[in-house]
Amino acid sequence: MPLPQFLWLMAAVIVAAAATLWVSLSNGVPIVALALAALIAAAVVHYTRHDSQH
Repeated sequence: MPLPQFLWLMAAVIVAAAATLWVSLSNGVPIVALALAALIAAAVVHYTRHDSQH
């Protein structure tokens, strides 16, 4: 992947994360709920991958 494309991708991910935090926190979602949702999503992705080594 060319460097400029990679940098644009990283910037897009950071902006999307900031927008998600801003919208959820401004609507009164507790930060603990966001952290729990992120942990659950990471666990689901980990355990549904076909190449995972458990």
